[in-house]
Amino acid sequence: MDRCNQKDGAMLSIVVPVYNEQLNIEKFYEEATKAMQSVGMNYEIIFVDDGSKDTTPLILSRLSQQDCHVRALILARNFGHQLAITCGMDHARGDAVITMDGDLQHPPAMIPDLVKRWREGYDVVQTVRKATDDSGFVKRQTSKWYYIILNAVSPVHITPGGSDFRLVDRRVLETFKLFREHDRFIRGIIGDIGYKQKTISFVAPKRFAGKSKFSMRKMLHFALDGIMAYSKIPLRISFYTGMVSGLLSIGLIVHALYCHIVGEAAPGWTTTMIVICMLGGLQLMFMGIMGEYIGRIFEEVKHRPLYWLRAELGQTGSTDSEEQKTR
Repeated sequence: MDRCNQKDGAMLSIVVPVYNEQLNIEKFYEEATKAMQSVGMNYEIIFVDDGSKDTTPLILSRLSQQDCHVRALILARNFGHQLAITCGMDHARGDAVITMDGDLQHPPAMIPDLVKRWREGYDVVQTVRKATDDSGFVKRQTSKWYYIILNAVSPVHITPGGSDFRLVDRRVLETFKLFREHDRFIRGIIGDIGYKQKTISFVAPKRFAGKSKFSMRKMLHFALDGIMAYSKIPLRISFYTGMVSGLLSIGLIVHALYCHIVGEAAPGWTTTMIVICMLGGLQLMFMGIMGEYIGRIFEEVKHRPLYWLRAELGQTGSTDSEEQKTR
C-alpha cells in the first residue's frame, strides 16, 4: 500500500509560502512531519516557491522526490506573500487547510492543536500572535497602532496580532476561492467570510535561520492593502476635509473683503503662503488617495491571472515547465 495513503478518512493540506528560505525548509519539513505523526490523518505539505533566487527550488525538488507527502509549486516569478498563499490554497486537496510560514515562527508543533479545534466543529481556527521573541519596541508599537487604525476605518474587524497561520475547513476554502482580487488582504477576507471561528494565542519564536524578507516597503504596502481593501473611509475623509477647507476659504474671503471695505487691509504674504501651502498639500495627499483606489480598479479590470506556475513537483505534478497553468 502507498505509504502516503495508509490512513482512511480526512486529509490535511499544509500550505507553506517560501522565498529564499534555503536555510529553513528542511528543518520546517522535519518539524511539520513530526507534528503530523500525532495527528493521525492523511496529509500533504504544499511548498509554494515565490520566485526564490537561492537553492530553495532544488531543495523542494529533492524533498518532493524523497517524500510523496511533499508537493512544490514553483511560481514563474515573485508574486508576493499573499498570492503565494492563494496559489497553495487553490491547489490544496485536503478537507482542511493550514497556511503557515516556513521560517518556523509559526510553530509546526501547534498543528495538532489547530486540528483538534477543527474536529470540535470550528470552520476557521485563527492563531493570534501575543508576542514575537525577536521583535523590537518600534515594531510592536507600529503593529499595535496599525490594528487600532485599521479597525477604526474598516467595517470588518481584524483581530490584533492575527497572522496568516490558520486552519480553514474545506467549505471555507471553496468560498475563499471565489475572491479573486489582486491586491488581497487574506486576514480581512477570512475575517469577513463568516463561518464558525476560533482563535488560539501563541508566542512566535525567533526565525530558525536567515533574515525576514518582509522589508519596510513591503510592510507599508501590506498595511495599505489592508486599509484600502476594506474601507472607503480615506475617500470620505478627503471629501469632508475638502468641505471644511472650502468653508474656511469662504471665511477668509469674507474677512479679506471686510478688511478692504473698512480700510484695514494690510499685506498678508505670510498668511497667503501658509494657506496656499496647506491647501496644496491637502490636495496632493487626497489626489494620492484617489490614485490608489483608481490604480486598484485599473489592475482588476485587466482581468489578468493572479499568478502562473513554472513547474509543479510532487505526487500529482511534473517537473516539466507548466507556465500555461494560470489562475
